[in-house]
Amino acid sequence: MLEVLHSWFVKRWLYGIGMVTLPWLMAAGGLGAEAAAPTQGPAKVVVIPIRAQIGKPMLYLLRRGLKEAISQGASTVVLDMKTPGGELDVTFEMLEALARFPGKTVTYVNSEAISAGALISAGTDAIYFSPDGVIGAAAPVNATGEDIDKTMKAKVVSYLKVRVRSMAEGKGHRAEVITAMIDTEYELKIGDELIKPKGELLSLTAQEAMKLYDDPPQPLLGAGIAESVTKVLDQLHGPGNYTLTRVEPSWSENVAQYLTSMAPLLMALGMLCLFIEFKTPGFGIFGISGGILLGLVFFGHFAAGLSGHEPAIFFLIGLVLLAVEVFFFPGTVVMAVVGLVMMLGSLVWSMADVWPKEPLSFSSDIFLWPLANVLAGVGLAVLGFLAVLKFLPQGGPWGQLVLDSAVGGEPAGVHALAGRGAAGMTIAALIGQTGVAATPLFPSGQVEIGGRRYEARMAMGFAAAGAPVRVTGRAEFSLIVELIAS
Repeated sequence: MLEVLHSWFVKRWLYGIGMVTLPWLMAAGGLGAEAAAPTQGPAKVVVIPIRAQIGKPMLYLLRRGLKEAISQGASTVVLDMKTPGGELDVTFEMLEALARFPGKTVTYVNSEAISAGALISAGTDAIYFSPDGVIGAAAPVNATGEDIDKTMKAKVVSYLKVRVRSMAEGKGHRAEVITAMIDTEYELKIGDELIKPKGELLSLTAQEAMKLYDDPPQPLLGAGIAESVTKVLDQLHGPGNYTLTRVEPSWSENVAQYLTSMAPLLMALGMLCLFIEFKTPGFGIFGISGGILLGLVFFGHFAAGLSGHEPAIFFLIGLVLLAVEVFFFPGTVVMAVVGLVMMLGSLVWSMADVWPKEPLSFSSDIFLWPLANVLAGVGLAVLGFLAVLKFLPQGGPWGQLVLDSAVGGEPAGVHALAGRGAAGMTIAALIGQTGVAATPLFPSGQVEIGGRRYEARMAMGFAAAGAPVRVTGRAEFSLIVELIAS
């Protein structure tokens, strides 16, 4: 049954948040391309099964199938429907998605389209029935199936009736029929024949939906009765005059509903792990964990039908630019800024509901919630940075040459970069000195020379902890060393 979720009416309260401008990213992904001209030949048809309770997984499946149909240049999409109903807010999102498809949309009621299923059927261009198909009973109820508050029910029913009228305009008696399925107080009467009195909800069998009324006669609701989806397509396009693609549901849609709901937390933890990885020498568990967490963010929204693989590619490019800046060219800033912009922009892009072959529109409907999620993730990450910062090394590629304190001596501050290093030795005098890798150099890390530790990076290659090294030069924030051949 329909689950009334009040969030639908307050969903866009963050409208005042600024929009993210990513045209160069979108252009690189080909998202702003104009729709291609239809090709000649057999009609392309995509069948999407709606075979479970209406919820987020069904929305993700429908959205994926519609975008696939647009990309293929399909002329017809068929919803193979067998559902007892479900969530009202998800139903509205599915109706909005159906409206984005430029071709013909058809519902095949494969035994039942109850409650939310009836509303989704009403949003398609034609409704076909199996011989034993039934449709109806679309009144809003709460999650347990019980009646909702009288005042709230009146508001929701009124809103549903407006939506139905807008969807069913020019489609015969569809608006009246669906209204009779929603509102117990609505009397459905055509001519002198009373079809539904007040005090009950309308439900129809396939034969009742195909009954003719008016002059000239027209079916009450249905476009036809067929034994299968194939028979429907034979009626629409002619036998053998179409190619058929079925969109199969997978486990990913079920997983995606949890990953997308936790997106800000996953982003925050992923960015925090990467920050810790950059602050510590070598490459290890934090870098791997950060990559996995952010990968789950991209996978969740890909499975939800919101993005392709392009955002993840741009994120990786941004991460590489940031790493090059941190490890190889510290202090140049430009690559780090570009990398961060690409990373954050890619996260927003991955959550945006951008459709293929549609001109890109930078509207609040597309970018508001993605931007809010990314800002929430960044905010949580910053709080995490502050919480763990005091436990991390104060050097690292983020900016100091001498790390921590002398081994068995007095602390040395960052002024040692311009003054003296180990045992009163000038920084210039360290060039040519030998020591050992105090941590793995991958390629950056720490070396120990004369009882003190220094930030260092390999000129070429990598070195394990304990390997003998020689100082060959200095960079702005670290020594440059090479491995001493054994």
